[in-house]
Amino acid sequence: MSGKKARDKESCSALELIDFKNALEQFQNLVEKMIIQKTKESSGLYTKDGDEIDYDKFHTTTRTLFGPAVKDQNVQAFFRKIMSNPDERPEWFEIFGCFTGESAGMSSPSKESMVFLVSEKQQITHSVVKRKDVIKGIVKVPLLHLTVTASQRGVLTVFNKQMKVLTTIEVEDTAWITGCDYLPNLKYVVAVTESTIILWDYKSKESESDGFVIKPMKNCLLCVCTVTMADNLAKDTILMGDDKGYVYLLTITSDDFIMKQSKAEKESQFKVLDSESFDIPKRKLHDDWVGKIKYFSALKRFGSCSTDSINSFVLDDIKRLEDQLPVKEFSVPKGVNAFTYCGKAKVIVTGGNDRILRLWNPVVNFSPTGKLLGHRHSVVDIVTNEKDQHVISLSCAKVFRVWDIQTLSPLQVFYEDHGTPEEMNAFPMVFDNDHGLLFTGSEVIDIYPLANVIQDSKELPKTHEKSLNVLLYNRAFHQILSICTESVLKVWDLETGSQIYQIEDAHGLNTEVTCAAIEINGVYLATGACDGTVKIWEFESGQEVKALPLPQDGNDEHRMLKILYLKGDEGQHAVIVLEQRGKIKIIQGDSAQTDLYVTWVLPEIVPFPRRNPVVYLSLKPSSLETQDFFPEIRLLCNTSSMRNDRETFLSSVDIRCFDVSRGEGCRMIATGSANGEINLWDFESASVKCLRKTTEDNQGCGVNAILFLVHSISSSRKRSSLSPTPSMRSEANAIPEQKGSSLDLHEENAERDKINTEIKTAEETTSCKDIQDPKMNAQLLKVKAGYSPILASAHESSCIRLWSIQGNLMKELLPFSEHPSGPLTALCSDNFTKILLTGSKEGHIIRWNIASFLEDSRNKKNKIKEELCWRAHASEVVDLFIEEEKNVVVTASIDGSVRLWHARTGYYFGYFGQAGKFELSDTSRLILPPDVKDFSAIIKEESQHMEKKKVTYPLRLDRDKWMSLTSSPSDLEKAGHGEACFKFFRALSPQKFQPLETFEFASKEAGAIFGFLPIYELENPTEVSMPKSLQRIKAEKSSHKRQQKAPDPTEDLSQGK
Repeated sequence: MSGKKARDKESCSALELIDFKNALEQFQNLVEKMIIQKTKESSGLYTKDGDEIDYDKFHTTTRTLFGPAVKDQNVQAFFRKIMSNPDERPEWFEIFGCFTGESAGMSSPSKESMVFLVSEKQQITHSVVKRKDVIKGIVKVPLLHLTVTASQRGVLTVFNKQMKVLTTIEVEDTAWITGCDYLPNLKYVVAVTESTIILWDYKSKESESDGFVIKPMKNCLLCVCTVTMADNLAKDTILMGDDKGYVYLLTITSDDFIMKQSKAEKESQFKVLDSESFDIPKRKLHDDWVGKIKYFSALKRFGSCSTDSINSFVLDDIKRLEDQLPVKEFSVPKGVNAFTYCGKAKVIVTGGNDRILRLWNPVVNFSPTGKLLGHRHSVVDIVTNEKDQHVISLSCAKVFRVWDIQTLSPLQVFYEDHGTPEEMNAFPMVFDNDHGLLFTGSEVIDIYPLANVIQDSKELPKTHEKSLNVLLYNRAFHQILSICTESVLKVWDLETGSQIYQIEDAHGLNTEVTCAAIEINGVYLATGACDGTVKIWEFESGQEVKALPLPQDGNDEHRMLKILYLKGDEGQHAVIVLEQRGKIKIIQGDSAQTDLYVTWVLPEIVPFPRRNPVVYLSLKPSSLETQDFFPEIRLLCNTSSMRNDRETFLSSVDIRCFDVSRGEGCRMIATGSANGEINLWDFESASVKCLRKTTEDNQGCGVNAILFLVHSISSSRKRSSLSPTPSMRSEANAIPEQKGSSLDLHEENAERDKINTEIKTAEETTSCKDIQDPKMNAQLLKVKAGYSPILASAHESSCIRLWSIQGNLMKELLPFSEHPSGPLTALCSDNFTKILLTGSKEGHIIRWNIASFLEDSRNKKNKIKEELCWRAHASEVVDLFIEEEKNVVVTASIDGSVRLWHARTGYYFGYFGQAGKFELSDTSRLILPPDVKDFSAIIKEESQHMEKKKVTYPLRLDRDKWMSLTSSPSDLEKAGHGEACFKFFRALSPQKFQPLETFEFASKEAGAIFGFLPIYELENPTEVSMPKSLQRIKAEKSSHKRQQKAPDPTEDLSQGK
């Protein structure tokens, strides 16, 4: 009989195993359907039908398959994990509440999977803590970048940002300290002991008292926290918990330090405040010790916990401490030892002696929304990483566990091996969300950095292996194009930083791509190479469309320096390019032609008259039949006959940059040269001007970037793709009618008079204006009204110059920063021309506000304000742009990296090519690239230079006054040397005419010492000669052979003058 029973039992077990396998297979199929459904929903391809799986259907099916073996909270957690992240499906056994064991979790993970980089832990030895003493409290003060610690035996310490001891004190009290916090309004450190409240003035001097102590307190205080409210800056409110389950509310004002002092018989370390004089409401909320107390400003609620199983956790308004209304209570078996709040997820997390972390909705207190299992010992503290949505929990065995609060999955486990068993229950923990650091305290302070913060701060950003040549932004697709000197073309998504595709050897093997441009609609891309070839591509697919063949005389002179898109569609493509030798061409292609071809060339050399560097042009509007952008040009002079003329100079062919402005009534090309010359080709007035600062030496004044700035009247103003930067011009109404324009008039005059060598100077400009038609006069009125473009140029001398299209220098800007920015190498503006950004050779980025100046540049009250300066790279900035919708700035450098920054604060988001995605919404964590050491500097308005203003000449010799003091030469002979000097200085008086210009600082502090000294510009100072009487005295004294005397001050003054 027994054998038969055994066989029946084995057959039943086998049958149960088969049933479980079938149920498990059906469950896995259900999960697979859910993942497919979620994936389709994310891509927008899913249509709801009868087979849709929601939570109710998932719960019902799971309970049918497995019966009572699964619990509701586990089913809910499993469903939430799949819906939150379908790419990382949970293991099937998690439906039964089983997770990976602690031993498996403590195996050495790879660096990619680690949340905290334990190997990079920093340990601060608390030198002032006594032996056998432990840290009971750690508090971070974010605004002041301070860290406050309190040890059990009474040592209070304040650390600075670098974790160096700022100040410390040893409290002379027999009672142990149980907790501490910081009072933000009164600027005091508060600590509680078993019977007192200590208020430490950590800024006090040695001769002053160290602070105050409130005593006596009837019960033993165990914890303290500050209520952060900004309603009153003259007081602070604190919450305290004791060993009887009471929670106290205490408000302290600065007046209390004076009015409520008790008369002490002898001087002590702290001035005593009588606790009876304070109104301290209290209420019994727990039936056991109050372990921790916190205030959550986001909820406007306080929380307190206890090991009491009934009133384990209380979350309510602080007003409940003053009335007897019911409070919201949470019951947890074996009580709660620690709790925290995650603002983004809007959940409270509690942990206690039952080793389970529970997630609660702050409004619902009868059942948790999720559970986290894994700890084998009591949980003693919990903190939150708000940015990454992580919860870090600590057990009394000193085992740290990191959890993903969205997926309810464990991420990392690590162990702290130092300390003694007595310290297990005294292990405070705080997370610094600004810097991504976890602080823990025992007999030392341990600082654990986040792995991604270490990678961002130690790994040198690399977007390309070689230095960058091109950075462009496709506004239509919100994508970025970067090209390096190795001709690797990469396209990136702006918001996430992920790479979309790349093209290698775009112009052939070992052919460097040097420039590129994107047309306005973002459909086409044009690239230029070092061999003079140009190619057109479809941006989205990366397919080549057309190409300009290799020049027959291929050499370095054909190297493309810059390319701008004029027009791009299926029927026609047109780009304008700058070659190494200084030649500017228009290259076109249409549907009838397979290749691109050159249709227009700008003259390379122009002879300018030195007195007024303006040359008028002969234009051929008939040439617009082949290309409808700019007419052909003929200079009204003979360049060969003017080479040796002293009255003229030839324009430089070493052109570094150019820009184009094409709009209604405005067609111009501006070029910048290495010697500082700027040639402005104006096709409306048929002239070319040479813009130069006459008082400047040519060395160090080269133009590295040039940009047209057009004031945007409407925020919806369209821009064209003439520039790879956001300062793109409108293509609408690009070419006005040519009939009756000044172009025809100049051509007719040239043909009629047959003047090929005449240069029209300034005297002839007036007659030229008189013959203009009403259309040109209207355009001139617009220019006078302030609607004309302004030309910005960036120079080797670190300055930005703003020019009018008439050729006048309107403004010269110099960066106001602590460190020299170096030569400026890049320029860009925002889409509405309100912000001007510059990049420098030293890697600095400078932000200027030019909105008010462009509105009315003639109004002296409208100034250009420098708002921000930061160092983005350790080497030269190649290009940059600003994206207004995302409020970000993207920079590229010869260091091979493309980096992303916050446009208003200079906050570093990361670089393109990094492992993780960008978090553009969170700017709380302050990190920097490893090659940059300084944070961004916001330039205050009072720290900026003021405009030039008139001041009087300092001192000059008043000859009438001098004659009155020295009526005769005998007076000087009788007077001693000192008296003669005294009379001379008395005859000096301020100049009453010829006011000079000076620069002053609006803030004396901004200019440091030199801010107090005016800087004078002396053009031709008047020489002050020494009076003849003094000259005769000097000659007589020098004739005597005596010992050398000190230099005569009058002589020094006369020579200085």
